[in-house]
Amino acid sequence: MADANQIIDNEVKSNDVVLFMKGTPQFPMCGFSGQVVQILNYLGVPYKGVNVLEDETVRQGIKDYSNWPTIPQLYVKGEFIGGCDITREMFQAGELQQLFADKGIQVQQSA
Repeated sequence: MADANQIIDNEVKSNDVVLFMKGTPQFPMCGFSGQVVQILNYLGVPYKGVNVLEDETVRQGIKDYSNWPTIPQLYVKGEFIGGCDITREMFQAGELQQLFADKGIQVQQSA
């Protein structure tokens, strides 16, 4: 499990925005992952998608890493933000956009 933890830690710390998800940003494999991808794409935020279906140790490891039982999981500048519901609620309230601004991440949102 140390290997998975190291991989996860490296992804979280080396990418400003990283989404641990089922599938890829181009082809989400679950509706919840797809919703977060849609939000991030809508905002035009550059992010890295990590497909947890490719590695069972990472799939379980991310749950242990964050102490959060579900996938997808969104991280911004090393900070765990939450899963689909939290991300969607923050987006609808304008809080996600504010978080990106506060963290110095450019939002390219099209009106």
